[in-house]
Amino acid sequence: MSLAPPCRVLVVDDSALVRQVLTELLAADPGIEVVGTAADPLLAREKIKRLNPDVLTLDVEMPRMDGLAFLENLMRLHPLPVVMVSSLTERGADTTLQALALGAVDFVAKPKLDVARGLEAYAEEIRAKVKMAARSRVRALASPLRRPALQSAAASNIGFRTTDRLIAIGASAGGTEALRTVLEAMPADAPAIVLTQHLPAAFSSAFAERLDRHSAMSVREATDGEAILPGHAYLPAGGKHLRILRDGARWRCRVDDTAPVNLHKPAVDVLFRSVAQNAGANAVGAILTGMGEDGARGLLEMKQAGAPTVAQDEASSVVWGMPGSAVRLGAADEVLPLDRIAERLLALARSS
Repeated sequence: MSLAPPCRVLVVDDSALVRQVLTELLAADPGIEVVGTAADPLLAREKIKRLNPDVLTLDVEMPRMDGLAFLENLMRLHPLPVVMVSSLTERGADTTLQALALGAVDFVAKPKLDVARGLEAYAEEIRAKVKMAARSRVRALASPLRRPALQSAAASNIGFRTTDRLIAIGASAGGTEALRTVLEAMPADAPAIVLTQHLPAAFSSAFAERLDRHSAMSVREATDGEAILPGHAYLPAGGKHLRILRDGARWRCRVDDTAPVNLHKPAVDVLFRSVAQNAGANAVGAILTGMGEDGARGLLEMKQAGAPTVAQDEASSVVWGMPGSAVRLGAADEVLPLDRIAERLLALARSS
């Protein structure tokens, strides 16, 4: 049996140290071949033409040229899987989210201090994300990015009147844009939504603000103990788990700093299991694009508790890891393309 050829990677970063460290870390994996490096996007553009890499790692905060402008042109003219290497700062978080919106597959965090040692600590994650990106689906970027209307006439007439429905959604790689797509289709009076997206602590606030700008719902970071209300969507605060608790006739958020689950914090399984236990058939669950298996078993527990469940289909997923695992487990009642998921979640919540 012949082994698959290694994925070919071009490392783009203005720092010679980072280029060297990333090259060494990636080349240590027999499934990866670093075919070249570039100090800026102009050099990268020439090397992409000459070397034809499978994956790019890209520093999106390069001082001599706008990495986002380069990425936008790349995704429009020569779509290629990109993994960003971004700073764990508020500005870095916003830039990274813009890059994900432009079509980058995923990102790894560049530590603020002692970059070489910090990157080495994330070696396995970096290698896994690069190899995952090589298998991902990238599409040419439409021009320009569409600014959505916050609320359509059809959505505004749905008219949810009850507070006892809850929608739970989990995602990972590709999920920042998948969640935006779902939330921008939700009306202002939609049932409460609880969300988990794999993100480091520094990114969650910027991500919540970005989703809030794109949705008629009020999207916010959850605080421990707060009531869960219709028309609101709740994300865990950075690097913490989100659970729901039953409190009489309502639910409340439980945000805690307990150990990672499935190597993740926040973990989708943590959220889904709490929804299964505390909301049961009053909930609806959806698992979107993402690498790995987190959320698959939790979605199965929701289904077993009587909740309708949905998984994103392979064709519309950037990475069909998490939803694919859920489908293989029998956890998903329906498998749908991303652009139909919001409408279906609303219909299921209305009829459940």
